Amino acid sequence: MTDPPSERAAHARTGHPEMIAEPVTQPDSVVIAASRDDPDAFAAIFDRYSAMLYRYVVKRLGPEVAEDLVGETFLIAFQKRHRYDQDHADARPWLFGIITKLISRYRRREAARYRALERTPAEHAAVGPDEQVLADVTAQTARPELARALAGLSRGDRDVLLLIAWADLSYEETAGALGIPIGTVRSRLNRARRKLRDALGGTDPTKERNDG
Repeated sequence: MTDPPSERAAHARTGHPEMIAEPVTQPDSVVIAASRDDPDAFAAIFDRYSAMLYRYVVKRLGPEVAEDLVGETFLIAFQKRHRYDQDHADARPWLFGIITKLISRYRRREAARYRALERTPAEHAAVGPDEQVLADVTAQTARPELARALAGLSRGDRDVLLLIAWADLSYEETAGALGIPIGTVRSRLNRARRKLRDALGGTDPTKERNDG
């Protein structure tokens, strides 16, 4: 917690500015708990994560539906904030779990998007600042091939792979987001990466930034 105003003023008067407490960002769990009585407090969660969720949806479905899905995600989260598990300080897995369920409604759109990317020359794959398609997990020249490989994955395998590769969730966080055991996360991820390597001639375009 930050110092009360009276203590901050006392520190300032000492002439030692380094003693003045810097504002401390409250954990997501604390903000969500506060929003139960003060609904306006939930806006901080939107401010922290809306851009992150938007970029994730753009990569999977394109920008056309991203804004609507992000808005729906936060509406659902707001409505369910009273049931949020306060043991989880970080709300990212919770939010990505909600948006992943919403993305599942667009299975055909996602598959069609990957098929379109297969036919797109690599140098033209990114069509705008919000459309850095697959840039976090592969080189430009591999984009069409990666799109084809992603399209061939089952929904469950693709969800796990992309939550780890694009949302930067750990294995444990991915398990929480999807409501599955961590062992299932590992097996789905291994299967997805094996299929990608086979499709890309032995190259693994994903990077294990989390070791679980």
